[in-house]
Amino acid sequence: MTGREPESGRVPMSGQGPKTGLGRRDFLQVGAGVAAGAAVTGGVGAALAPAPAPASAAVTHAQAAATGARATEVPFHGEHQQGILTPVQRSAAFVALDVTAASRAELADLLKTITERARFLTTGGTPPDPGLTAPPRDSGVLGPTVVPDGLTVTLSVGASLFDGRYGLASARPARLRTMDEFPDDSLRREVCDGDLLLQVCADDRDAVTHAVREIARATRGGMGVRWRQDGFVSPPRPTGTPRNLMGFKDGTSNPDVHDAALMKRLVWAAGTGSEPSWTAGGSYHVVRVIRMLVEFWDRVNLHEQENMIGRRRDTGAPLTASAEFDDPHYENDPTGDVIQLDAHIRLANPRTTASADQRMLRRAYNYDGGVDANGTLDMGLVFVAFNQDLDRQFVAVQKRLAGEPLTDYVQPFGGGYYFALPGARDSSDWLGRTMLA
Repeated sequence: MTGREPESGRVPMSGQGPKTGLGRRDFLQVGAGVAAGAAVTGGVGAALAPAPAPASAAVTHAQAAATGARATEVPFHGEHQQGILTPVQRSAAFVALDVTAASRAELADLLKTITERARFLTTGGTPPDPGLTAPPRDSGVLGPTVVPDGLTVTLSVGASLFDGRYGLASARPARLRTMDEFPDDSLRREVCDGDLLLQVCADDRDAVTHAVREIARATRGGMGVRWRQDGFVSPPRPTGTPRNLMGFKDGTSNPDVHDAALMKRLVWAAGTGSEPSWTAGGSYHVVRVIRMLVEFWDRVNLHEQENMIGRRRDTGAPLTASAEFDDPHYENDPTGDVIQLDAHIRLANPRTTASADQRMLRRAYNYDGGVDANGTLDMGLVFVAFNQDLDRQFVAVQKRLAGEPLTDYVQPFGGGYYFALPGARDSSDWLGRTMLA
């Protein structure tokens, strides 16, 4: 085994299996060694200062975008992974992967390598000099010194990882499975599911691209890309929550991420009951790639659009109120005279005692894929949600939304169910260690 990568190797960036001249485990050990060496050279920046608790998580995101605030470094270590409660950054990539590691030991090497790479990339620093004859240890996309740029790397596992390959069947989170196909879906299974999911988010597009490339470089031989979807968050226009590509604010009623008790109830798995103990501190991670049929939507009059959503497009206010974060007070409109009974916001969050624990934490991103083969605009939403209980929250809400008027204008086609691993506690820990213990 040598300390350099073969110049003839390539990073797998499609559904094809990776090709390399090294054995899988040899390559992963090289990657881990490179990552560890790079991490030593990176200085530890100032931790992201906690903001005062806002009225909702959406306020935090809106304020950050409106003021141009840019997180320098998001601390990597902790009970939970970064990229869940972290305020939404402007750019993201969701990369689903099929693991090709040949054994449980090689899977452990793969997870260690991902952890080491993510630790360095989110902290930043100067990659080591490999010498005159070896390939550079970094692509150079961010220049000679890697800057954190508010980068977060969140690693989640899919149901297929718990098949017979690695002896993990008994460790599978209780509700983790292949993503359900709901009545209004048009799923294309080649862009669904996967053994692993990397959610990579940063303030700028180049930092996301750089991180995906560097993790792929270090893990060639252990996993290959199944599907990838990039996304972006628009700045608040003019204020408040950012808008989706239908022109409406998206995520207004998100639960407050600064309320630890609420996050414990809605986001974090407890690792008790039917759940394996290792899941404590993790979260069910739902990604749904939803095409918006915007050319049809743009032909609908504004009054009808607002009735389907239940909010005003200009301010984001419920149709029964005057400001974005006002309570719609459905009890004062029991027959749907103002906010229709099948309006999106009313079905998604009825605001009843029974539905209070069905809320989930959203991290929505827009996507723009250009045009399809017919020349039709291909754009929409990367719906992302974190849940303590997949069935109690996401699935229950999705069933309630079945048949809503909005389904004529949206087409879910990709994504998956995953479980976000508990965090790496310190520099000696790695993501997935407790799962493999």
